[in-house]
Amino acid sequence: MQVVGEASDGHDALRMIEQLDPDIALVDISMPGLNGLEATARATRERWRTRIVILSMHADEEYVRKALTSGAAGYLLKNASEGELHLAIRAVARGDNWLSPGVSKPVFAAYAHDPEMGRGSIDALTPRQREVLRLIAEGQSTKEIAQRLALSVKTVETHRAKMMERLGILTAHRLVTYAIRACATSHDP
Repeated sequence: MQVVGEASDGHDALRMIEQLDPDIALVDISMPGLNGLEATARATRERWRTRIVILSMHADEEYVRKALTSGAAGYLLKNASEGELHLAIRAVARGDNWLSPGVSKPVFAAYAHDPEMGRGSIDALTPRQREVLRLIAEGQSTKEIAQRLALSVKTVETHRAKMMERLGILTAHRLVTYAIRACATSHDP
């Protein structure tokens, strides 16, 4: 492992990620200027290949959920041992995800009580958005959906963007995955 840079705030971290293109970025959740969640979400939107591990003192499920929906590949508590830090970095570097043991228990407990956690609620979608979601699951392109529903391509794109926002989904690929899963488990997505 080699440290290639150190940033003083969130904006600096984004500049360095873009310029240095590291495999992994350890990002503090509480950075000045631009917090770690916002920086992670921006890096994800830019589709940079750097995988991000959030460092935080917060062990509650809400912070972990926000980090993961922002695009983080890992969530590590600041009180983690040096050994755990190495394990987390290695896991994320090989394409896996990492949750500190101190946060995994509350996350799994929250998931057990709320199976919709982390998936966004389909109830947040309008009937038209559900219709678009169903057609996405069927593999229809934006143009095909527009023709089928007698809408403009721009209107379908707007529906996609609003669905992603309401569901907490950051990429088109994840929206397709979500659509397929939602339609497979529901008769009326």
